[in-house]
Amino acid sequence: MAYKAVFHLLILALLCSLFVGESNGACAEVDSDTEAVAGKGFKLGCISCKRRSEVEGSATIEWYFRAKGEADFVHIYSYNEDGGTVEHDHFMDRVDWNGSKRSMDIQDASIYLLNVTFNDSGTYRCFFNRILSYDNDFEYNTVVSKVVHLTVVAKATRGTASIVSEVMMYVSIIGLQVWLLIEMIYCYRKIAAAGEEALREAANAEYLAIASESKDNMAGVQVGE
Repeated sequence: MAYKAVFHLLILALLCSLFVGESNGACAEVDSDTEAVAGKGFKLGCISCKRRSEVEGSATIEWYFRAKGEADFVHIYSYNEDGGTVEHDHFMDRVDWNGSKRSMDIQDASIYLLNVTFNDSGTYRCFFNRILSYDNDFEYNTVVSKVVHLTVVAKATRGTASIVSEVMMYVSIIGLQVWLLIEMIYCYRKIAAAGEEALREAANAEYLAIASESKDNMAGVQVGE
């Protein structure tokens, strides 16, 4: 019984460590900044977190742009297993991939825009063309899109939206840390309780063994008499 309790304790500790490890890698969707400074670089953020129910998969990314005053979007960038490709002359040599790396299971499709100009003001849209792979070779295709409205200014300003976004980011981080701390305390208490139970069972087993040995010795003495 003591060995069984210790085994359960080890399993519980392993599960807790795996749970904590997965929590650290959680995906969080954060809205992109919307104001860029002319002549500087700018990150166009685009994050789409998979739901827990979704399985492993792969994704390709497409970015489109509609300038202010224009009616139609133009294709400016694509990213797949072969890497990134600039699709429009206006952005040639000015776009770098800034998203998920070393995996095609992409959840962060952000790009970095170099040497921003006033002509870059407008609406940007990114598309996640995601293929989820299930058992029996079944695949499910889903498309997720995100929109960024970008304004290019001559000098950086700190707008209300930027302040609120930053505050919400810190609140989310603090909330995640508190939740993780609670889970770690819960796991610790479970491990401690299981450890105490294992010690009690080991002590009981030892007591019974000693009692049995004492009883056998007493029986041997009586037979000898």
